[in-house]
Amino acid sequence: MNMSAHHKSCIRLVNAEFYAWHGVHSEEQRLGGRYEVDAELRFDFRPAAATDDISRTVDYSKAYKIIGNIMTGRKASLIETLAFDIATELMESFTVLEGVTVRVRKKNLPLGGLCDHAEAEYRIDKP
Repeated sequence: MNMSAHHKSCIRLVNAEFYAWHGVHSEEQRLGGRYEVDAELRFDFRPAAATDDISRTVDYSKAYKIIGNIMTGRKASLIETLAFDIATELMESFTVLEGVTVRVRKKNLPLGGLCDHAEAEYRIDKP
């Protein structure tokens, strides 16, 4: 294997769904709504792949639990806050990560018209 080559790899959790109580309006926080989260966890997983060892990668069940705890364990007015909190917590929890991108989608928008969802994205990259 050419070790001078630049390798990129990631694990993605796609469309994790939660029912949660976020929003600017009190009605949204009282009634709740559907949210979807994507998380892209960037790191070099060659050591894990070479050894087939979960301790050398990101355990995505733990990542999902972190996301779920933030989505359902607290209230936020903004999906921006949720995306920031999730990305920050994932980076702090998994030292192997070189970067993370989190997207939080809010369904059932109180816009007075049709719109599939609103989405906030937050990205962190280690220097």
